[in-house]
This record gives sequence, C-alpha cells and structure tokens, in this order.
Amino acid sequence: MLINLKIKKALIIGAGKVAKQKADVLNKCYVEFDVIAKEKIDEFNYPVKIKEFEISDLNNYDIVIDATGNEEITKKLLKNKKFLLNVVDKPEFCDFYFGSIAKKGDLEVCVSSNGKSPRLTQVIRDRIERILPDSFELDRKKDYETIKKETSKVFLIGCGSGDTDLLTIRAYNTLKTLDVALYDHLINPEILDLLPENCEKIYVGKEKGKHSRKQEEINALILKYAKEGKIVGRLKSGHPFIYGRGAEELEAITKEGINVEVVEGLSSAISAPTFAGIPLTIRGKKDTVLIVSAHLRDKRINLDWIEELKKENLRIVVLMGLSRARHIQKKALEIGIDPLKKVAIINSLKKQVIKTTLENFAKKAKEMEKPAVIVF
Repeated sequence: MLINLKIKKALIIGAGKVAKQKADVLNKCYVEFDVIAKEKIDEFNYPVKIKEFEISDLNNYDIVIDATGNEEITKKLLKNKKFLLNVVDKPEFCDFYFGSIAKKGDLEVCVSSNGKSPRLTQVIRDRIERILPDSFELDRKKDYETIKKETSKVFLIGCGSGDTDLLTIRAYNTLKTLDVALYDHLINPEILDLLPENCEKIYVGKEKGKHSRKQEEINALILKYAKEGKIVGRLKSGHPFIYGRGAEELEAITKEGINVEVVEGLSSAISAPTFAGIPLTIRGKKDTVLIVSAHLRDKRINLDWIEELKKENLRIVVLMGLSRARHIQKKALEIGIDPLKKVAIINSLKKQVIKTTLENFAKKAKEMEKPAVIVF
C-alpha cells in the first residue's frame, strides 16, 4: 500500500547517523518533518530542536520515527500511540518500514524486507536502478509493447581477457541482472556460470574457418530481445570498444531508441603483455604504445602499421595477428626492420609465452595456440 506522505507530518526523535538516513529519505520524498534530539552529529544538516524528548512533543504528528536506541523513549511512544510508529532496528514495534527506493523520474520502486535486512534491500535497489532507463515518460494511454521497449535495456559487457577474476566488479554485477546473454566464443564458461539460472544464453561467436553469425544478424537478435522488454547482455571478450565491434552494436541499438550501457572490460592488449612481464611503457625509453589489428573486415590484412617498427621509443601490440605472422614478417624484413628485433607471442588464456626475434617470428608463431597477442 502506497500512502501519500506529503499530506502527513513526521517527527524524528534523534539526530545521529541513523536518524540522518531517515531524514534523507523523508527529504527525498518531500515529506515535512521536525527533529527533536538531545544532541546532534556534525553531518546532520537539518534543523534540530535540541531538548529532552517529552510526550507533549507528540502533538499534531502523523508519523514518528524513533532513532534514539533508547528503550525508555520507545516504551513511552508505545503507550501513547496515536500515530504510525517506526522504531529503528526494532521491526516488532514498527507500524511501517522504510524501504530502499529506486527513483527514476516519476517512477519509484520500493524494496522492503519488513525491517529485517536493510542491506539486502539496498543491494536489490541498486540492481533495479542499473536496469532502469534514466527517465520515463509516464502515460496511462501507452500501449504494452511501447512500455516494454522503453523499459528494456541492453548492456555491452566487456568480459575481460578470460579469467573470471579479471572481470570488473561492474561487469560482475551486471551479469547477474540479465534475461538474455549473447556471448562470443572466447567467453570463459565460468563467466557464463555467473548468469542467472533462468537467463537465456545464445552463442553468437565468430571463429575463423567456421560458420558464424554476421554482425547484422547479431544486431537483429539484440534488438529482437530488447523490444520484448528483456534485459539483454552482449558479452564480449576484452573491451567492447577495442576491436570488439561494440561501436556498430551501439549505433544499431541507439538508432532504435533503446536504452544501452557500455560496461568496460580489460583488453588482452593490456593484460597479455602484463602476464608476459612486458611493461607497455617505460619512462624515458618506451613512451608510446600502439594497438593495432592485423585483421580487417572482409578478411583483409592490415600491414600499414609495420612502418612504425622503425621507431625505437614505442611498443606495438598486435591483435588478431597470429595467422598473419608470415605476412607481417615478410613485410617487416622487406622494409629493413632489424631481423633481431624482439617479438613476444602471448596466449594468456593458456598461460603460454614465446619470446623470439623477427627472423624467427613466423616459425615460432606456428607453435602458439590461438588466440594470441603479439608484442613488438
């Protein structure tokens, strides 16, 4: 039952830390209230009448919140009740409970545990806030399909470079809110185990030499489920915006007016060199990092970056380049790159590192399993 408290008047007894939390909630909901307390903490930024509480102070109040922790005051309140009472941390004495409120525009979602577990309600409230759009246009005349579309949300989730302990906390929490998950072939099965039990899992991975869905098909699937009012997660290895087609998916989703959020992930361009003990920058020696892909759209090879190998003050990290090793080596030697230039080939998923030179690069690349990151 939702009661319009704006027409009621409330009294808070106490001006400590817990009393401030209750005052903040009332203030957020535009409820008029007074505060009586013997003393107040410095951060209690509401007007307080400093005095001992007396029963005569209860006149004209519809709601009373006892935040004193004083049993004698609680007993007095219970004996003289002509109001709705909330005794902090004593649910057995409460006529009502404070919930945790997720508020987006005129929409308010209140989560209550009947006073038994405020921390739990805060966690659930935070999850609700994550999946709600930033604002709603409330209209009684809106049809059901329009509302479903407006309340859906898509997350483009960077799932890092493999191991579950490389997930960000934000990604970890978001995974637990999904109705549908569309995942790539490099997503660790242990990450899929974090999804809710009833989450629908759809494989949309792209693997060289195997049939895979076109990007347009993946975009269409995302939009299909979002328009059904689902919370959709597009699970991508690494970071969605580093050679992850995240920009294309973001554009397709925003064009349809669907709420979308990008959740950052740790790219293998960073984590693989770290695993191999290769600092990407060294002050005064290696001041620049260049991240490139050797693989372009429509199976084209990208070798334009090889000229940069002539520079001494940078590291070059090459993604999707293992199957192009022979082409990279040939082009580099042709333009006069030192055959003894150091190269590392790293598969952090398999915990494999090969350190070699440009002249042996193509041969050593055959010994490494995919996916691998190359560092010059």
